[in-house]
Amino acid sequence: MSAPSPNPPTRTIHLPEEIVRAIEERMRGSSFESPDAFIAFVLGRLLDQHGEGAFSAEDERVLKERLRSLGYID
Repeated sequence: MSAPSPNPPTRTIHLPEEIVRAIEERMRGSSFESPDAFIAFVLGRLLDQHGEGAFSAEDERVLKERLRSLGYID
């Protein structure tokens, strides 16, 4: 993973409160200063592991099904 720029542009993403609470629990005792920092790190690592074209057709189908069940997409 390449080094992040000092002040990269950011966007707001809405997550269910239960997920944020679970993240806060998971990051307790770590060096992460906020759930945002933890999430950015984890997602960055996930993207690095899979490289470009990360999702297979099956991965995409499962992801869409999960997002639909959570009410994020129709």
